[in-house]
Amino acid sequence: MSGTGDKIKGKANELAGEVRQKVGSATGNTETQARGAAQETKGKAQQIKGDVKDAMADARDRKDKI
Repeated sequence: MSGTGDKIKGKANELAGEVRQKVGSATGNTETQARGAAQETKGKAQQIKGDVKDAMADARDRKDKI
């Protein structure tokens, strides 16, 4: 179970959220800005999930070698 997929999805959501926030800011649409911030936060959480999965896999690999 690699965390790579979660990291990729997370980065995509983070970038899309940043763009959405900028569009909302440029158009004065606070709802779009808020949705962008939420999407960016979701992306960061997905990346953390991927990091945790990778750390768990590394720990399992080390345990198996003992």
